[in-house]
Amino acid sequence: MPSKSSARLAALTVAAVCSAASTVALTSPAHADSVRIHDIQGSTRTSPYAGRQVTDVAGIVTGVRAYGSSRGFWIEDQTPDDNPATSEGVFVFTSSVPKVAVGDSVTVTGTVSEFVPGGAAGGNQSVTEITKPTVTVLSSGNAVPAAKVVDARSVPAAYTPAGDPAAGNSVNGLTLNPAKYALDYYESLEGMNVRVADVRVVTATDPYTELWVTVKPRENASRRGGTVYGSYDSQNTGRLQIQSLGATADFPKANVGDTLTGTTAGPLDYNQFGGYTLVANEIGALRSAGLERETTQKQRRGELAVATYNVENLDPSDATFEEHASAIVNNLKSPDIVSLEEIQDNNGATNDGTVAADQTVRKLIDAIVAAGGPAYEWRSIDPVDGADGGEPGGNIRQVFLFNPERVSFTDRAGGDSTTAVGVTKVRGKAQLTVSPGRIDPANTAWKASRKPLAGEFVFRGRTVFVIANHLNSKGGDQGLTSQYQPVARSSETQRHLQATAVNTFVKQILDTQKNADVIALGDINDFEFSDTARILEGDGELWSAIKSLPRSERYTYDYQGNQQVLDQILVSPSIRRDCGLEYDSVHINSEFNDQISDHDPQVLRFEP
Repeated sequence: MPSKSSARLAALTVAAVCSAASTVALTSPAHADSVRIHDIQGSTRTSPYAGRQVTDVAGIVTGVRAYGSSRGFWIEDQTPDDNPATSEGVFVFTSSVPKVAVGDSVTVTGTVSEFVPGGAAGGNQSVTEITKPTVTVLSSGNAVPAAKVVDARSVPAAYTPAGDPAAGNSVNGLTLNPAKYALDYYESLEGMNVRVADVRVVTATDPYTELWVTVKPRENASRRGGTVYGSYDSQNTGRLQIQSLGATADFPKANVGDTLTGTTAGPLDYNQFGGYTLVANEIGALRSAGLERETTQKQRRGELAVATYNVENLDPSDATFEEHASAIVNNLKSPDIVSLEEIQDNNGATNDGTVAADQTVRKLIDAIVAAGGPAYEWRSIDPVDGADGGEPGGNIRQVFLFNPERVSFTDRAGGDSTTAVGVTKVRGKAQLTVSPGRIDPANTAWKASRKPLAGEFVFRGRTVFVIANHLNSKGGDQGLTSQYQPVARSSETQRHLQATAVNTFVKQILDTQKNADVIALGDINDFEFSDTARILEGDGELWSAIKSLPRSERYTYDYQGNQQVLDQILVSPSIRRDCGLEYDSVHINSEFNDQISDHDPQVLRFEP
């Protein structure tokens, strides 16, 4: 997935500018006599008054945002109309600290604007705002309009209507149907005071003091309390993001499965990091579910244990080496082979031409030994500086760790960052021309992205080919709450080309030796039901072993309330036929607010 932190820092820097510049096309400014909030909001996603000045818009202040670059306040009309599609709340953008308080009765004169969080190019829906306001406080201490209850009965099961093809699949011009579609329902409450009660946490609190809950506890529930994302047609409509309007120091540090008991209430906002968000001025009490990190089984003597673990931009300056080492030794039970993704070079994000990662890997191996694990050996290939994407200067790459007391690595010289590994037949068996080697590194499919690392291992006399992958991220894809429906997943184009290249290489091995043991694993950056996975699997050359798990346990990552599969281990038919094959998604990170990586590791055990 894209780096949330870098995107968010950029957004905070430019948000004030975007409030004026990132708007939908407006009509020429014109004057409108007194109108009510529901008139401004209208029955579509964009205001019929966009670009026009409105006068003496009346409302009660329900929330004040006095921090950040999107300062302002929400007002709500006390005399709603009878149209469920029209919201009775709106955000007033002041840019400076607002001089109003919750409970103030005000009138606002200003210009109606449609602000697009993140900029119009990102495809997000817009937020109807009143900008450049003149505010008059009529009285204070008034009762705030009763919050609308959002619960399992009020949120529809269908997610969104299809957009208008004549408008590029935009839903902006469609009349809202809040009784049928969840996104229409949430839009009909934009800017209004809403509340949820006794809701379960489905994405843990992150460093930006936000979390996700579900108002539909039975909706695709995972075994450990989350909400599983199982298909493009099942969007889990009960998910809702929670942020705080108050002091973030008091924001609950929640894990998946915990509950916010009692009432959580505040204005319903929309932002670029997840869409509809309850900005709470009242937060329920946290009740812990006591979620614990998982531990997998130790492999038996005759079993080979192979794991994949994205360690999230690990470099020598990080403070997580001991925790990663403990996870590998104690939670993963020291797998025989570990494919690591996002190992950075020796000085991390410092962009000075350094590409070697020996210090990073050695520090991790030493920490593993200190934790009581094996003295792993390692193999990798340094990338060309700046050519593999990821954090600028970091030069992330895949690395093989292997336990020399259990498995051996077959070294064949000649593999480097630009040389393609091939397959030959020697005495009737498939053999790599170089080991370790990179798959087709000159292929444009790998532009600004990680090249797969192939290696040849031997366990108890049998060769096992392992391909470590970190495919193109989902950066650039439209969010699930985009104004364009169905959403465009532009990142798939490159990922499909990459999956084709990997599958082609696996075919070469299997065409050379039909019963070869082949494993392709890593951060695939796509779901087990995706076309990327289908292309990797091909005509039966590979099979994603996570599909051996019950649906309630198929996840390696938790994003915006959806527990989903990004990391996979795919195996050739000879391995799939192993009746004792065991697969485990070891949940030690994605569900926890104190995670050391945003990915959960995966472990496969089988008898070659």
